[in-house]
Amino acid sequence: MFDKVIVGSEEWCSFPGLGIPAIKARVDSGAKTSALHAININPFLKDGESWVKFDINPIQNNTKTIIHCEAPLIDKRIVKSSSGYREKRYVIKANLQVGDTMWEVEVTLTNRDSMGFRMLLGREAMSGRLLVDPEQKYLLGQPTTEKLKEYYSTNDEPKKGLRIGLLASNPELYSNRRIMEAGELRGHEMHFLNLKYCYMKLDAETPEIHYRGGRVLNDFDAIIPRIRPSMTFYGCALTRHFEALKVYSLNSAAAISQSRDKLFSLQLLLNSGIDIPTTGFANSPLDTNDLIKMVGGSPLIVKLLEGTQGKGVVLAETKKAAESVINAFKSLNANILVQEFIKEANGKDIRCFVIDGKVVASIQREALPGEFRANIHLGGTASVIKATPEEKRIAIKATKAMGLKVAGVDIIRSSKGPLLLEVNSSPGLEGIEGATNKDIAGEMILAIEKNFKI
Repeated sequence: MFDKVIVGSEEWCSFPGLGIPAIKARVDSGAKTSALHAININPFLKDGESWVKFDINPIQNNTKTIIHCEAPLIDKRIVKSSSGYREKRYVIKANLQVGDTMWEVEVTLTNRDSMGFRMLLGREAMSGRLLVDPEQKYLLGQPTTEKLKEYYSTNDEPKKGLRIGLLASNPELYSNRRIMEAGELRGHEMHFLNLKYCYMKLDAETPEIHYRGGRVLNDFDAIIPRIRPSMTFYGCALTRHFEALKVYSLNSAAAISQSRDKLFSLQLLLNSGIDIPTTGFANSPLDTNDLIKMVGGSPLIVKLLEGTQGKGVVLAETKKAAESVINAFKSLNANILVQEFIKEANGKDIRCFVIDGKVVASIQREALPGEFRANIHLGGTASVIKATPEEKRIAIKATKAMGLKVAGVDIIRSSKGPLLLEVNSSPGLEGIEGATNKDIAGEMILAIEKNFKI
């Protein structure tokens, strides 16, 4: 027992291997695990092993001082905070120094902006090494203000690159990781902004966007919205607020909103002279027979207006099946589209990736044998294909009709010529980058740079 170091309820410590020379910790024997403040948390592979990189503001209420860290990733765990909030966190191992003693500890990474300390030292890390005197503080000393300035001095170099926020939900998603990497490779300061952690202050004089813990996000140059369908309403509201703060958005909130409205988007496309599969829409189930006849009879496709990326899509192979499906949806007061089935497409479609008015890549997607396809892509294989001039023209025209800068445009080849199926405002990158070996994420960053004439 007498070999243990006595510490107070608050102590200064350091993580030499992470490049953190001083950080104030709350010593809490009531907490099982230790936690370190971290933002912009991104997993990556290094020599075939899982690592994670993250940024830390080591001094409370100081967001200008940033340390860029990376460490081997050892685990992901669900951790329950003192407020009862359950969160999946990345876990790393790092050497912790407290006074003259240094040992390896496990630390979870989380945003601690709302907490009073950037570091929480839990009992697992203290076991066998420390004793806590809760009435005391800084028994092992604390750095002076001058020492902290020396530790975290900056060279006041002129700003290089842009401050770009990726507004999304899942930092582990391939597309999001690639965009973060592409921005960093081009010298920009990239921040992953989880939609759920953002909130807004609506005020005529001082409108603001805050991040969990109260960090103000008004100082971004640009944002890249990648909003999952279930978060469309809130994600577009946040994007509009960024736009009101004069932050450039790669895709505007208005463009995202109308591209997510199936019926409205089809009407916009038709008004622009773009052909689509014949589609019907009705509110009353009394007109089911004429609705089926309108799109050429069975087989036909029934799509929920609220459905996305293949969800809420039914292939009705017979007239009787079509009547049953349509009436079932209508009985639930669900809005649906009825669309002709393009049999000759044979389970294939073309995805054209459009950035800033140019088709930068295109692939053909084909369903696996026996897989259900209903004029949409549900999976399968992807291969490089050269889109025809007409298909490129349609893709570019459709993207402009939606008001989007970046879009994945899905086209199906029919006996009537190419028909447009859907315009996706948050297209995935994995399939198209994997098939074409093109740096699509880098092209997205270039589109932002053009707006700033970098």
